[in-house]
Amino acid sequence: MEVEINGVKYRAVTREEMREMDRAAIEDYGIPGLILMENAGRGAAMRVVNAHHARKCTGPVLILCGKGNNGGDGFVIARHLHNAGLPVAVRYLGDATEINPASDAGANCFIVLKMKLDFREIAAARDIEDEVTACKESGILVDALMGTGLRGDVREPIAGIISLVNSARPYTVAVDTPSGLDCNTGRPLGCAVIADDTVTFGLPKVGFFKGEGPRHVGRLTVVEISLPRNRGQT
Repeated sequence: MEVEINGVKYRAVTREEMREMDRAAIEDYGIPGLILMENAGRGAAMRVVNAHHARKCTGPVLILCGKGNNGGDGFVIARHLHNAGLPVAVRYLGDATEINPASDAGANCFIVLKMKLDFREIAAARDIEDEVTACKESGILVDALMGTGLRGDVREPIAGIISLVNSARPYTVAVDTPSGLDCNTGRPLGCAVIADDTVTFGLPKVGFFKGEGPRHVGRLTVVEISLPRNRGQT
């Protein structure tokens, strides 16, 4: 599928195609996953900075991080936003001590902790209800809960968090894909974040243009993360 985004033509890909490109970059070309994650997070952070300034926000950027690489992208975003002078609050769904320190996400979580950013573990939607509501007035929410690999329906406690975000309707930037959206079909898997902006990595995903995909994705930006290939532009 060929699509045009901001005047640039791209080939939209499935999650399986994107996963193979990532694998080839890391295993065949020897590009460390940390570099890919750094490029992704830095590119997404630039979009958040622009949105924060354009909206004249005075409140913090609330970054909701889940387990795995999507949360790792969120940690990178937090670091770059802090360095750009924006107030940042990182909320991690889980126990940070259980993150594998040798993983890419673990390495970036460690940096966030060493920088002494506003970091707190959460277990359910009730733990962030006030902060999400406050974002609606003066801040931005970054959705880094779930990535493109999701297949089954979203379960608690993430389902409750998605419901909270969609009810409060803060300005929301989704990282790579809105959490809960099947990026192949455009179908919410039980529920999915309704984002104002989605910053996706490498190439756009086919599900962004199918079914309910456009409603959940909002404004779409593609960030080049230095995969060793033609950029997918046609």
